[in-house]
Amino acid sequence: MAEILTPTKALAVNPLKASQPIGASLAFLGLANSMPLEHGARGCTSFNKLFFMRHFHDPIALQTTAMDHVIAVMGADGNVVEALATICARNRPSVIGLITTGLSEMQGADIQRTVAMFRTQFPAYDDVAVIPVATTDTIGCLESGFARAVEAIITTLVPATQSIVRHKRRVNVLASAMLTPGDVEAIKTFIAAFGLTAIVLPDIADSLDGHLIEEGFSTLTYGGTPPASIAEMGQSAATLVIGPSVNKAADLLHARTGVPDFRFDSLIGLDGCDAFAEVLAEIAGCAIPPIIERQRSQLQDAMVDCQFQLGGARVAIAADADLLCALTGFFADMGADVVGAVAAGRAAHLGDLSIPSVVVGDLEDLEFLAREGRADMIVTNSHGVEIARRQQTALLRAGFPIYDSFGAHTVTRAGYAGTRQLLFETANLLAGHYQEIRPYRSLYWQGTPREDEVTC
Repeated sequence: MAEILTPTKALAVNPLKASQPIGASLAFLGLANSMPLEHGARGCTSFNKLFFMRHFHDPIALQTTAMDHVIAVMGADGNVVEALATICARNRPSVIGLITTGLSEMQGADIQRTVAMFRTQFPAYDDVAVIPVATTDTIGCLESGFARAVEAIITTLVPATQSIVRHKRRVNVLASAMLTPGDVEAIKTFIAAFGLTAIVLPDIADSLDGHLIEEGFSTLTYGGTPPASIAEMGQSAATLVIGPSVNKAADLLHARTGVPDFRFDSLIGLDGCDAFAEVLAEIAGCAIPPIIERQRSQLQDAMVDCQFQLGGARVAIAADADLLCALTGFFADMGADVVGAVAAGRAAHLGDLSIPSVVVGDLEDLEFLAREGRADMIVTNSHGVEIARRQQTALLRAGFPIYDSFGAHTVTRAGYAGTRQLLFETANLLAGHYQEIRPYRSLYWQGTPREDEVTC
């Protein structure tokens, strides 16, 4: 059990977390024909959109209600209704995600009431699903905002019906924010190997994988989970929940549909992948496919190859809670020593980590822990580059945002094959930053040269 520590300093010196609205917007970007609408100031949305574009290297569908100082005082219901109507008229989306920010939450916006006003004034747009979700900037992080959005999507789009299994070879997947588009794609391939199909919520692999379309550009998301498929999640054989942050969404889905679920903390590492494969074999009623067995044996061989490089390595990690727990478990399994763990936000499952303590803090806390623990490697997002340079350690980029490296959204670390690649990447980074042990100099050394340093 880990002790969860919260620093008492008054501000974040080097912020680690991304805000809840970014996480909620990311979830809506995984729905087909969707438009996230952030209810807040224009600058807030511009900042969030910049984060997305630098991370994914693609144009991102994101709109704002453009609150200003007058609206913040007098009320913004009219702006929200107008923004919803404008988006419906110009873009004809299937889904609009109405996301609050710190400014609108401070103003006291009642977005449920505002959506009701929109429905009354514009009945012609009743076919457009408007999903309100409260995500203030002042608490939580990207992961919690993402989870709140998934819960709101289920509440709005999944009807409360008695479970009727009409698709015995189909499963639902609730995907945590820790999964990249590459991870989600690998999970779908893993499931398909058992002869099963999957409804992934949200499916960022289908919308944010960096593909071109014939139209060249779309103002809405191109790809993602269709709303019609979400409405049919109650007819699937089972739900696979990946990441503790979406457990509340899983509870909600189970309560509305009765579909049984199976929960996994992560799919990084041998144990998590084994459990996932066994559940899929049970659902499909078949043996584990040869391709999966081969990937497992390849991972085992990689673990043997890399054990001496990772064994005893000192690692400091900073990320959102789900990813932090997954990576901490991975390094512990490989014999590395996690000398520092920093979470962007508080989460109950942080206490289950097999390390003495975890800090809910910022990148300054990570730098302190890395220096104190003499870390060989730092694992965090691109904001950790300068820390790694100052500490002269290797940097494994993980989390959001990653803006100084191409293809970050395609990186795959889930599944047997993904874990194998993570092993190789980590071992290579450690090997590339190998440092010779500095020679010992006695306290009484007077600077006299050694025999091999004497020159004539």
